[in-house]
Amino acid sequence: AGTHGGVAFGKAHELRQPGSLLGRCHRQWCRAQDPGGQRAGRIHQFSLRDHLVHQAPAQTLLRVEPAAAGIVAVIEPAFWLGQARTNVGSYIDYLSSIVGWERFRASQFGIRHYCTIGLNSKEANNEELAEQVMEILPLYLVKDGVVAVGEIGYDDQTPAEDRYYRAQLALAGELDMPVMVHTPHRDKKAGTRRSMDVAIEMGMAPHRVVIDHNNEETVRDVLDRGFWAGFTLYPHTKMDSERMVEVARQYGPERIFIDSSADWGISDPLAVPRTAQLMFERGVPQSTIEAICYGNALAAYGQSGQMQESDWLDPQSVDQRSVFDGKSVLRGQLPRVGEPAAGAR
Repeated sequence: AGTHGGVAFGKAHELRQPGSLLGRCHRQWCRAQDPGGQRAGRIHQFSLRDHLVHQAPAQTLLRVEPAAAGIVAVIEPAFWLGQARTNVGSYIDYLSSIVGWERFRASQFGIRHYCTIGLNSKEANNEELAEQVMEILPLYLVKDGVVAVGEIGYDDQTPAEDRYYRAQLALAGELDMPVMVHTPHRDKKAGTRRSMDVAIEMGMAPHRVVIDHNNEETVRDVLDRGFWAGFTLYPHTKMDSERMVEVARQYGPERIFIDSSADWGISDPLAVPRTAQLMFERGVPQSTIEAICYGNALAAYGQSGQMQESDWLDPQSVDQRSVFDGKSVLRGQLPRVGEPAAGAR
């Protein structure tokens, strides 16, 4: 959950009940609105329009449903927003948001929020912008809740991308931080191998580096070389839950974990609990499910010293009367006060 490439932690034993959370919620809503079923099907006879949708903050839904599905924590990586940023000020505002407001907002729905900070590979090709971003990154990498330098790596594998990938690996070494690597979508196998080669060349220990966006073509190389293998799951493209079950069966749980994307394309913020459920149904051992959907990501990013299991096992209770910079998540509803956070003992 979270945004693009975010890792979500959920206990597998909480996900055994058949049927998806979204499906159950939809059916319950329909029964409440139309108890006798008299209007069933009529909604399809005309089109609907929503005349006011704030797209950027729409992720509040991504906080409520994952918490109900057993997600206790998310990692939100800094990434490309789908439109090129034109100046470093926009980067400052964005990074400030994910280390500040988003961390607060998630806490108001009982989820612990962490993030990674970095210059993404696409915008590394704007060298004027990239130089300015590199100057501010150290200010954000030392903030509370930042668990890695990332997402960094290659997109088109240009000289500029290589330069700033290396610079950020060097920065991770100086700050003794783990790294999250975004492997390229094109020429993925060669790009993944190059990402690992350069990380080692720059002095990074493989166990300190997460290689994300893997598929069946790359996973063996990543595991054989001692890196963490992340799989970002999408409903229709790149890597889906069905294929992930087969990866789990073939390779087992060692150094593998999954995450959702919840980005600006078609993605599913409940990809982790859905895949855990599917693994359970297909007979994958529970110990494997818990490692892939929970324990391995905790082990990888826990190396930062910024994240430990006690963060969500013994958290502060939810209090939606709280404010961040004078701002609240409330919009007229009664605040949740004193409720346990997701995952609390």
